[in-house]
Amino acid sequence: MLQQTRVNTVIPYYAAFLGKYPTVGALAGADPQEVLKVWEGLGYYARARNLYKAAVIVDQRYRGKIPADYRELRALPGVGEYVAAAVASIAFDQPYPVIDGNVKRVLARFAKIEAPVNDSAMADSFKKMAVKFIDAGRPGIYNQALMELGALLCTPKNPHCALCPVSACCGALSKGLVSQYPKRIQKDRIPLYQIVVGVVLKADKLLITRRKENGLLGGLWEFPGGKVNRDEDPRDACLREIREEVNLEIAIEEYLARVKHAYTHFRIEMDVFICRYISGEIILKGPVDFRWISIAEIDRYPFPKSNHKFFARLKEALQGR
Repeated sequence: MLQQTRVNTVIPYYAAFLGKYPTVGALAGADPQEVLKVWEGLGYYARARNLYKAAVIVDQRYRGKIPADYRELRALPGVGEYVAAAVASIAFDQPYPVIDGNVKRVLARFAKIEAPVNDSAMADSFKKMAVKFIDAGRPGIYNQALMELGALLCTPKNPHCALCPVSACCGALSKGLVSQYPKRIQKDRIPLYQIVVGVVLKADKLLITRRKENGLLGGLWEFPGGKVNRDEDPRDACLREIREEVNLEIAIEEYLARVKHAYTHFRIEMDVFICRYISGEIILKGPVDFRWISIAEIDRYPFPKSNHKFFARLKEALQGR
């Protein structure tokens, strides 16, 4: 859960998740859709899918015991160097350095590392430095201390150098260059995409579709729609996308809302329309499943956060229909 997500955001999800799945066996025996629903809102849903797959393997292959061997940890779905090193060091006292954004920032300032922290080609520079410094006798405590140092004191802006326990040895601080580290590659501007979504009504039912298991928002449910082509009117795009995606002819009844949402590598502006079913039998092109549901059933399904942003307005608009 802590991958790409702040601790304060994770805490309530962590508590709820453990309350629902207190053991590996409980998670392994769960419905994957239910797991996504519990994870809903936390984002990066591949983490939830991989966690479930890993739980099944641990339950069946290792009788519910997390393997202590680093290579076996790395073989589990969704377990990369960061997670494997964290589990190996904190749970099993093995000397593997945990390297996250906070750790990279501390190392970059402490050792004046010129390699950009956001350049994957330079990852070895930070790994070598982390291996050099790790306390082999207490690797778990060392890794947690280094992550906390970056999170609480050696912050990206306005670091608390006066409180830092290693300030006397910090290369960047000794030269008055703290603000110049870590180095970064200037990234391109995050693209903005125009999206349309159609809430298709058939009597008192709404059409929802499920995304493919893999990829962005994999396995989640949503209302059909897609990207607006250049110079295309959003209403025309909505009609076209629903025709192409689910093979239905619809009529637009009402403009509901514009939703803005940011993902890691792009942003969207999503126009939402309430539509009326006219004709056609559903043939899916892209989605892997569909349901006709009542508005009261909407909370049973895991949806992307962007969809949740217009749920309240949708429920209000459909009252009395």
